[in-house]
Amino acid sequence: MPYSPELVAELSVLALFDLNNSLSGLKIHHQSASAEAVEAARRLHAKALLSQPDGGYLTGLGRDAAEHAQALLTILEQPSG
Repeated sequence: MPYSPELVAELSVLALFDLNNSLSGLKIHHQSASAEAVEAARRLHAKALLSQPDGGYLTGLGRDAAEHAQALLTILEQPSG
């Protein structure tokens, strides 16, 4: 199953969270964020991964998802060879 643009946008939002600070949330503003990021945050909230439709904090499930998303990015960003 290839990643859809919507899924990539959701992964990108999850990658923005600072997993070292559980008190650090995100506020995704219509004025400063792309339309894709705003919609991704809404979808993540609907999936119970974010506390608010405009970001907020990670839920327990959201933290698990963000950890996996960020780990995958770390692996994929390693130079090959």
